[in-house]
Amino acid sequence: MSTQPEETLAVLADRLGREQVFGEPVERESATLVPVLRIRSGRGRGGVTARAAGAFAIGRDGKVAWHPAVDVNRIVWGGQLALVAIAVAVATATGKRRKNR
Repeated sequence: MSTQPEETLAVLADRLGREQVFGEPVERESATLVPVLRIRSGRGRGGVTARAAGAFAIGRDGKVAWHPAVDVNRIVWGGQLALVAIAVAVATATGKRRKNR
């Protein structure tokens, strides 16, 4: 790995804080990819969880681009919750109309 990406990675680590963990950098043709995990602790309850947050791509020119990880499970879960909320709202509205007749 060249000196430029190492310096950039050190600056990023200082700015992001302790809740992120960086994986081993991977060099590709024109960039260095650095995977990032977001760490959460259970605080008083114990336990630690880690999720992929995304990856930094550091170009040979020193430019940094962030590529967020897409959590498909979270998207599906959000859609299911929205569908349930709509179903409950429709059922409540329909039930009130029937009682008023």
